[in-house]
Amino acid sequence: MYVLVTFLFMFISFLLQSTLLSQFTIGDITPNLLIITVAATGLLLGRRFGMISGFIGGLVVDIFFGKVIGLYALLYMLIGYLNGLFRKTLFPGDFKLPVALIAGSDLVFGHGCYLLMFFFRGDFKYVYYLTKIILPEVIYTTIIAIFYFPVIRFVIDRIKKHEEKAEQNIV
Repeated sequence: MYVLVTFLFMFISFLLQSTLLSQFTIGDITPNLLIITVAATGLLLGRRFGMISGFIGGLVVDIFFGKVIGLYALLYMLIGYLNGLFRKTLFPGDFKLPVALIAGSDLVFGHGCYLLMFFFRGDFKYVYYLTKIILPEVIYTTIIAIFYFPVIRFVIDRIKKHEEKAEQNIV
C-alpha cells in the first residue's frame, strides 16, 4: 500500500511541478515538489523507501528534462536516503524537523546540480547560481512544504493506522 501511495504522490508531484506550478514562477523559479515528496517518503517510511522513490522520481525527471540519464536519479536517491536517516528522530506532531530537512534537501540538490552540471564544465559563477537559483528555490520549496508535507504525512499516517488495525484483527 505504501508503494502505491508513494508512487501516486510522486506522479501528482511531477505533474504539478511540470505543468501547473510552472505557470506560477517567481523569477523563473518553481518549487520542487519532488524534493518534498522524496524527503517526506524517506522521513516517514525510511531509507529504503526514500531511496527507491528518489531514484524513480529522479529517473522520470531525467527522462523528461535531463540531458544525462541518471544525474537527477542519483541526486534524488541521495536525498531520499539522507532523509531516511532521520526517521527515528521524527515525532508524530513535529513540524519543524521535516520542513528544515526539506529546505536542507533542496540546498543539497541545488549544490549537487551546480557541481555536476556547471562546476565540472568550468562554469565558476557560484555566487550567481547560489543567489539567483539555489536560495530562491529553497525558499519557495520550503514555503510550499509547509502546506504539502502535512498532506503527505496525513495520508501515510492513515495507512499506518489502517494496517496496524488490520494486523490486530488478524491476531
